[in-house]
Amino acid sequence: MANRPVHFIWLLDCSYSMQGEKIGQLNYAIREAIPEMRSVAHDNPAAQLLLRTVTFSTTAQWLHQAPVPVDNFTWQDVQVDGMTNLGEALTLVSRELQSPPMPQRALKPVLALVSDGVPTDDWKAGLKAIDATPWGRKAVRVAIAIGADADRGVLQEFLGNPELQPLDANSPKQLAAAIRWASTAAVKAASQPVAGTGADPLAKQPYAPPVLDDDDDDDVW
Repeated sequence: MANRPVHFIWLLDCSYSMQGEKIGQLNYAIREAIPEMRSVAHDNPAAQLLLRTVTFSTTAQWLHQAPVPVDNFTWQDVQVDGMTNLGEALTLVSRELQSPPMPQRALKPVLALVSDGVPTDDWKAGLKAIDATPWGRKAVRVAIAIGADADRGVLQEFLGNPELQPLDANSPKQLAAAIRWASTAAVKAASQPVAGTGADPLAKQPYAPPVLDDDDDDDVW
């Protein structure tokens, strides 16, 4: 169990609907969550936390394709551009969930999807590509819906577990809380050993997302 990798992959919606305060708050929330991720990693010495980032708009691309150890990770602010090609992003990630390039022996990866809109490409084909990989089926999945217009149905299907719900982030304060939770609790869940190959890939994941309360301030999008 010594020093097995945990691959944490952000999938970030950078379409035009995220422009303005939303993208600024997303960048701020992730940047502020990095120290907490380091703390979780230090508390779980058997797990080597490696961070990666995919952004999707008119195209999907890796911001960090090579896994970066959390202690060496520096956030680069993302910018908005174009449509919402979630399917392309999922397909990119699915290629990295094969073995190789993923090692045969590792802890469960974390897939954290953050979106405020409706996919504009064949996202179901991308999701099938994720589900077709052994590591994709074992992954701890987190979905954060930014704003009331986010397609929660798509995010629910991404989670692949009817007992889990997307986190609603309807204000900057809720987004910060959701990012903080995704960056810590999900990593703790992923740090548990992967069951043998005979395990049910649809077994309940060992965590429950919180209900994020919002107060009546002016921080609502």
